[in-house]
Amino acid sequence: MRTMQGLGPREMYLELLKACLTRTLFMNDVPGQDPAEKAKNREIRELGWDWPDEAETMIGMVRLGCIQECVEQAIVDGVPGDLMEAGVWRGGAVILMQGILTAHDVRDRKVWAADSFEGLPPPDSKSFTQDLEVDLSTFEELAVSLEQVKANFERYGLLGENVKFVKGWFKDTLADAPIERIAVLRLDGDYYESTIQILEALYHKVSRGGFVIVDDYLHLEPCRQAVDDFRAAVGIDDEIVEVDWNSIYWRVGA
Repeated sequence: MRTMQGLGPREMYLELLKACLTRTLFMNDVPGQDPAEKAKNREIRELGWDWPDEAETMIGMVRLGCIQECVEQAIVDGVPGDLMEAGVWRGGAVILMQGILTAHDVRDRKVWAADSFEGLPPPDSKSFTQDLEVDLSTFEELAVSLEQVKANFERYGLLGENVKFVKGWFKDTLADAPIERIAVLRLDGDYYESTIQILEALYHKVSRGGFVIVDDYLHLEPCRQAVDDFRAAVGIDDEIVEVDWNSIYWRVGA
């Protein structure tokens, strides 16, 4: 975590929020730990290389920083629309989105959290053969209930009336979700199927100047292929910006 010196109250709050969501804030509290091991563990967590036991997010400080930059730029530029993540796990990214709105006293945007809240399904062997090599359905730690995600929001005092949840498989829920416009859309669907379904249902709602952030584009080939296929199909040529070893984003109409 970077030093807090020289930060204003808003910036300090958001730095502390990110450090709490990742639990990097508490990683120095291991008595007798070797300094080199401590530094390595911190680097792993900051870059999102592990699945932490207690943290509300596994995406690390770098990707959380990207979310903050995109949301704050959308606020500054007056990009219309809500904030949304599809594939929320324990809710860390959307909790940060709500924290950013709170820190900036923004009250006219909603935060949407879409997920099955039951983990991932087995790959569809008939319609989406691209996913057959990436079966994540057996990982019980990826199944986090809606009640637990709401409790995680409440832990930070951020479960406001503007926080909305969309529960179910993306193919069944996103097309009819009552979302009008989106300023920042974050995808964390892992599979080709999930990723393409998010884009097909929601991309047309992203405002010009809005941001699309994709987790696992640089890490999981089915996710990359879905994004590339969709961009080619609808003629998107906005520049892809790499965030870290895993994630990318682009700005719509940039």
